[in-house]
Amino acid sequence: MKKPTIGIALIIIGIMMMAYTGFNLITTKKIIDLGPIEITKEKSHPIEWSPWVGLSLCVAGILIFVQAKRKS
Repeated sequence: MKKPTIGIALIIIGIMMMAYTGFNLITTKKIIDLGPIEITKEKSHPIEWSPWVGLSLCVAGILIFVQAKRKS
C-alpha cells in the first residue's frame, strides 16, 4: 500500500473516531435451553475512546501524506 493512501485512510479513520467516540457491543448468552423453551440474556459492552485518539490519527495521517508528497 502506498504512503499517500495510508495517510488518507488515517485521516478518515481519525475524523470518524472524533465524531463517534464509542459504541455498544451487545452479546447474547443462552441461559436455559429446554426443548422449545429457551432463555437468553443480552449483555451490553460499551467500547469508548477519547476524541484525542482520533485527533492524533488525523495528525499522523496528515504528516504521512505530506511527507509522501514531498518525496515524489
